Amino acid sequence: MRSAFIFLVTVLGLTTGSIAAPDSSANAEAVFARGNAAYAAGHFPDAIKEYETLMRTGQWNPALFYDLGNAYYRTGDLGRSILNYERALALNPNQAEAKANLQLVRDKARALELPPTWIETHLAFLGRDQYAWVATAAFWAAAAMLCGLYFARRRAVVWVFAVVLLSAIAVGAAFAAYQLENGRAGANLAIITQKNIHARLATAETAGAVLTLPPGSEIKILSTRGDWSYASLPNDLQGWIPAQSAERVRL
Repeated sequence: MRSAFIFLVTVLGLTTGSIAAPDSSANAEAVFARGNAAYAAGHFPDAIKEYETLMRTGQWNPALFYDLGNAYYRTGDLGRSILNYERALALNPNQAEAKANLQLVRDKARALELPPTWIETHLAFLGRDQYAWVATAAFWAAAAMLCGLYFARRRAVVWVFAVVLLSAIAVGAAFAAYQLENGRAGANLAIITQKNIHARLATAETAGAVLTLPPGSEIKILSTRGDWSYASLPNDLQGWIPAQSAERVRL
């Protein structure tokens, strides 16, 4: 429980910087419009260039990553298509179009997936940051009620029950946020973006292969040594992959 509370404090410090609000400036809108126009005209590499210009400047929102995933799919780059659908869903877990397209492209690429945790299976209708905000709101509401009860002459049972309920919600939401941060879809989730990648027993191309990873496959990066990353792999395996062969979902 203490770990979940520490995580909550940490994530609140990261929330404002990790996901930028959609920029409404004329320049950002113009770049996005150029990307959409290029996509509509069938000029998919040009659309990717415009969308990634926004991405590099921190103009992150689910629509941008969804469109970028579509553009990469049109160029045949299934790995980066899956990567960007995953990024869209990291910002908005309920984006139905991104979910549908992700599953279609995964099937086409024969991409491998990491096994989800129980919370990711049953409670993923909210993201990590949403759970963090729920936990924060419930915590401060419970604290305010507790202060009111302390100074009240009469302590109604209903208010005591409300404090207990809000405290339970705060703890539960903080725990869910902590699990989402450290589970399969946490900060270390990465997607294989290159072809013919073999996870190996050691940091050498001549080392024995553990698993072949099609583009779009999920891995969880555990550590990095030089040009190699050690990762958890699908099928409950672990191995070394070239670091440049995968990109993290979270920027």
